Amino acid sequence: MKYQDPVISEREVAVLGLLCERPLYGYTIEKIIEVRGMRYWTKIGFSSIYYVLKRLEGRGLITSTCEQQESGPSRRIYTITPAGLREMQRAVKGFLSAYTQNISAFDLGIANLTLLPPKDVASCLKHRLRMIDKAVSIVTSRREEKLREGRPYYVIALFDRALVHIRAERDWVAGFIRVVQENGHARRVPVASVSRHRIRLKGTAGGI
Repeated sequence: MKYQDPVISEREVAVLGLLCERPLYGYTIEKIIEVRGMRYWTKIGFSSIYYVLKRLEGRGLITSTCEQQESGPSRRIYTITPAGLREMQRAVKGFLSAYTQNISAFDLGIANLTLLPPKDVASCLKHRLRMIDKAVSIVTSRREEKLREGRPYYVIALFDRALVHIRAERDWVAGFIRVVQENGHARRVPVASVSRHRIRLKGTAGGI
């Protein structure tokens, strides 16, 4: 099987995936995202839903029609097209087969932690642990809720995978706090010193 990178964004896939189930109103899409806890494993804000729908319709991946209500304003209902279904299948193949490295601002904090005293670094990391513990509690609660609702295995898997990553992060942060407390860190090397060091080594074997 040949894999191709999807040409639609993750937010578009999240919305289009719901429309694969049945035609939906924009407001209903928001409710489903909320009820299913989708924001624990994908990024899509309420304000972006209608923007995404407009993009998908502009590309011919969905169609929309206005339905007049007996009372109140008309509502627009969205339906996936055959082209939209083909694009979703392509996206699912790409997402399942490809490995994408997670980029986190936390790594930038680690790279620059020598700007802070070790005790401040440890304090920040302990705060991070408390946030992680809260996330574990929330995701675990949602997982149990989905089990009670009798959701299919692949829905439970979304929460299981999140918990594995969160708990692994917690273990690493807890261990790193001990490292910081035991070792501290040296004074940050000034940029000017780094520049002079590069100049001295320029042209030597191995180079920089």
